[in-house]
Amino acid sequence: MPPTMRTTITLDPDLAARLQRVAAERGTSFTAAVNTVLRAGLDAGRGPAGRFEERVVSLGVRPGIDIVKALRLASELEDQATVHKLELRK
Repeated sequence: MPPTMRTTITLDPDLAARLQRVAAERGTSFTAAVNTVLRAGLDAGRGPAGRFEERVVSLGVRPGIDIVKALRLASELEDQATVHKLELRK
């Protein structure tokens, strides 16, 4: 273990009070409480990543509806809207 480093930090009053309570509850020094809390905070993000599961939901395309034709129609309607906007600028 590397040698102990002595440093000065400025704590907000509410944090200092919380650390003093932690030290009193655990029967440790203020320095030990600071070290414990800092270690816990720094190690909090290191835990094993949870397994990600993707939820799949059926979109329920109805029988008899050709999705390719629907996409083509949507594209044509978008083109018509663009042409209409360009004609309005003239």
